[in-house]
Amino acid sequence: MANYYIPAYYLISKTLNVEIIKTPFITFKTIEIGNKYSPEFICTPFKYTLGSFIEALDMGANVLIQFGGGCRYGYYSELQKQILKDLGYKFELYNLVTAGKTDIKRIYKIIKKIDKNFNLFKGLYYLFITYKMIKYMDKIDDYIRRNVGFEVEKNSFNNLLKEMLEKFSLVNNPISLCYLYHKYFKKFKKIKINKPNNCLKVGLIGELYTLMEPFSNYYIEKELAKFNIEIKRFTNVNYLLFSNKKTTNKALKKAKKYMKYKMCADASSNVYWTKYLGQKKYDGIIHIKSSFCTPEISVMPILNKVANDYNIPLIFLSFDANTSEVGIKTRLEAFHDMIEMRRK
Repeated sequence: MANYYIPAYYLISKTLNVEIIKTPFITFKTIEIGNKYSPEFICTPFKYTLGSFIEALDMGANVLIQFGGGCRYGYYSELQKQILKDLGYKFELYNLVTAGKTDIKRIYKIIKKIDKNFNLFKGLYYLFITYKMIKYMDKIDDYIRRNVGFEVEKNSFNNLLKEMLEKFSLVNNPISLCYLYHKYFKKFKKIKINKPNNCLKVGLIGELYTLMEPFSNYYIEKELAKFNIEIKRFTNVNYLLFSNKKTTNKALKKAKKYMKYKMCADASSNVYWTKYLGQKKYDGIIHIKSSFCTPEISVMPILNKVANDYNIPLIFLSFDANTSEVGIKTRLEAFHDMIEMRRK
């Protein structure tokens, strides 16, 4: 999922005595494989992750690790495991999160199964470094989204980000990581940008996987940056791991006019974020989801109501294995023209 494979690889390589097979980056081949063996009307992230599992197994993997969560995703591991077994693969699949909950004792037992010589204190040490790495990555990404559409020299942000992440993957202590973070943040701020004070601003909300994995949304952030748009996206790993529950509780208080009860997955948070973006006078909101994502389909009428109340344009984009990339780009271009004319 985006660049988060870097901290994941870092943590496993530092703590477990195993051979790590790096799955290939997601391509149309991945979704083609996943789509072939998935139930027809299941949400698209299921197909992406199943395709990735098959590619990993074909490369020789015999242990698969998954971070399952709420929503239908809580059932992914059981169903995917059965599909893969039916295809004849021999492997072990461990889901570190079940029914939206994390059981530390259970995770420890799973890790000991994978590597019986696992050192708990070493694991906790590198887990802390990984946590800080994710936090720093998310902060840098937020800064890039706000400014990448205005860079004077093309690919300046992207090239520096690649360099930073490569350095991050080589650290051995939190002090070195902190030093690198501040060093590169200064470098990012020195990149020349030509950003007007009244630039167009668009918020991205929706289903977490399709928001965070660039290939699954056809690199929508890069497309928006081409139109000189400042981008705001709330969903990242730091949010999912540490502030999800807090944001949901805040959503129920701040947006109680629109909902009385908690909705599944990130639906509640999306209502709150739509209200927030309306209050902050953003020029538009793009709601992104995979096809057949039940929580996000359910919340769409509420989001329309909030957007109408705050007079902010809202567009819904759904992605599946057959979504036309050209069609998405055409809709984004039309959306940009509309919010630009509206501003004028």
